[in-house]
Amino acid sequence: MAIKEQSFTVKELDSLVMTVELTLVSIVQGVALSVLVPPAVAAATGLDFALLPYVVTGLVVILLFWSRSLLHTFTVIRWPLEFAHNFLYIASTLVESVALSQLASPARWFALTAAYGAFIWTLFAVDLRMIRRRLAEYNLPGALALLRAVEREQLLNVRLLMPTAVLFNAAVALVVRLYPELFVARQLHAVFGALQTVFALAYLVYSTRFYRRLLPLIVAAQYEWNGEEMPKSGG
Repeated sequence: MAIKEQSFTVKELDSLVMTVELTLVSIVQGVALSVLVPPAVAAATGLDFALLPYVVTGLVVILLFWSRSLLHTFTVIRWPLEFAHNFLYIASTLVESVALSQLASPARWFALTAAYGAFIWTLFAVDLRMIRRRLAEYNLPGALALLRAVEREQLLNVRLLMPTAVLFNAAVALVVRLYPELFVARQLHAVFGALQTVFALAYLVYSTRFYRRLLPLIVAAQYEWNGEEMPKSGG
């Protein structure tokens, strides 16, 4: 049955689940950041410029995880708690942290970032099912417009962006491992590291702009979920 109105209890449960989500994201990415600090300090103090792209990429990956999680919290996360979604947060952060500990080993770094990308790809697929469940639950126009916009963007990640990232990192890991005398001894792996940094920064900019485009829809949906009329802007 489509949800037309929310009771006070459901609203409180929604708020509780969102709090759990925000707390979990902050904790797991705090752990990832703590793993990034030692290799970042070593690269900076040792003036190891070949590793600096990986340090920047690591930081951007943490920012991406945190910002994308916030986006889902404000648009999709509601009662009941989705255990598969949250378990994947923890599992992907474990792989992310292991990858961040291997900044000085290019072949391992790219292999592990490919594995991390596969976890995030799975997370996007699981969240897509969650979005579609929300679409079946709500019949409010503002909420439907918001969820359809999120669904379209989610499909882009599942079908194109995430598989491309996984294939790129896996291919680079294979090339670096097959030709270490070229990419490790001569530090030409830094070219791939710089490309990875550019892609990560571009995706961060894209995600930020997507969030800004969603802001009016998020506000309108929140008024509907709260059973309130959205104030009209002055002329």
